Order: sequence, then structure tokens, then C-alpha cells
Amino acid sequence: MTTPYEEVALEEMAWDEALYAFTYQCPCGDLFQISGDELAAGEDIAHCPSCSLVVRVLFDADAFAAEWTSEVQPARANAASPRVEAVEVS
Repeated sequence: MTTPYEEVALEEMAWDEALYAFTYQCPCGDLFQISGDELAAGEDIAHCPSCSLVVRVLFDADAFAAEWTSEVQPARANAASPRVEAVEVS
């Protein structure tokens, strides 16, 4: 098991919509990343895709999982389903 480079509170991390992940600056210049799905599953290690460093994310796992499944997942499901409208063809 790799020793975390640092412990970071979830509140210190930024949400990146494009990556659909929480991020935190890595000393190598890239970003540590962990998805909301990983956090909701109890994972607390964010990885940097460019180097071997990891950080431990400090958060309330039960509260996060409850909020993620009740608020974020339904919103994501609705956003993923494109709205189709009828178009009249002449």
C-alpha cells in the first residue's frame, strides 16, 4: 500500500465537471482525481494520473454517499437522457 503524500479535506478539493471528479493540485503539475462514485463507495484515495503520488481524502463517507445517491445521481441520469422533441417534416 502506498503512503499518502498528504491528507486533504474534501472541502479543499475542486469539482471538475469535465473530469466528473474532485481534484486537488499535485506537486508534479497534474491533478489528483477521485470521482463522486468512488467516494460514495467508500474510497478515500485520490490518484494522480501522471505520477505515483496519492492523497487521502478526509470526508464523512456515510453523509457523502447519502447525498450523492439522493441528489447527484438522479440529476446525472436526467442530464444523460437527451430530450427528444417531435419535428414536423414537410
